[in-house]
Amino acid sequence: MSADTLSQTLFAAEPAVRYVAIYAGGALSLRTRPGLANASAAESDRYEELLVNPALLTLARQRGEIDCGGLRYLLVRYGNFFQLVAPHADGHISIALEPEAATPELAERLLKVVRDARETTRS
Repeated sequence: MSADTLSQTLFAAEPAVRYVAIYAGGALSLRTRPGLANASAAESDRYEELLVNPALLTLARQRGEIDCGGLRYLLVRYGNFFQLVAPHADGHISIALEPEAATPELAERLLKVVRDARETTRS
């Protein structure tokens, strides 16, 4: 499944999804839901996906592998939204969520959409 198709699938699955970024194989795909209030700047999002989120995942993954049972995802709270960041393929997926909707249950449900999409593509 292409990054564009996966992004559209996530937007369709949950109205609280503000933004989807997929970084895989050195390529970055960024998609934002149209008409967002309090959206961050596109250039800022780009650097977050190229620098910040990979660093956070590396640190948390290394810590998780010591004695925590690994890393499934990170949920970061910014002022205007939550950012769900998870390892994906040979990179990561990042999903910004409306603050009132972000819960561990929603994170699990969205990551299941990602896993199901990946399995559908492999079949």
